[in-house]
Amino acid sequence: MTAAHATARRAELFDQLVELLLSQGFAHLTLDDIAARLHCSKSTLYTLAGSKEQLVRAATVHFFRGATDRVEASIFGIDGFADRLTAYLSAVGVALEPASRQFMDDLAAFAPTREVYEQNTAFAAKRVQELIDDGATSGEVRSVHAAFVADIAASTMARIQTREVAERTGLDDSQAYAELAALLTTGITG
Repeated sequence: MTAAHATARRAELFDQLVELLLSQGFAHLTLDDIAARLHCSKSTLYTLAGSKEQLVRAATVHFFRGATDRVEASIFGIDGFADRLTAYLSAVGVALEPASRQFMDDLAAFAPTREVYEQNTAFAAKRVQELIDDGATSGEVRSVHAAFVADIAASTMARIQTREVAERTGLDDSQAYAELAALLTTGITG
């Protein structure tokens, strides 16, 4: 096997791992389960990471890195505060759609993956504040305290991330981000 072929196989295997974890969660899976479902050996999995915990964390980082790239790409070339904010938060929701409830529950319960989600939520909240600041600068946002509105958005995003919104409302993360977008754009424009 050539080095390029091995690298391609590892990338393919990693993508399959991410898909498996997103659809089924990970807390209940052993390395043996994962290897069987991916049709590989445990030693092959160990080429991706040194333990199940490291494998799950690496897959979570990979998922959120790709999601962040897709979310940022979704607002490229969109003009207007309301359209940009709606596109951004809607894209966050869309990016989370492949993540099953089981994955999100497992993610919230496991500190290394919860930390990855928290970091991504913090990044998204900062991005929302930047979008609000841009809207205020352009005059598209009515007279509001942009940092306060962004803080409210960040608080809601953190509650979405910790599963509190899902527990209280029944909304999955994707739906909650869509509702947040509608609330913010309606509330601070005009």
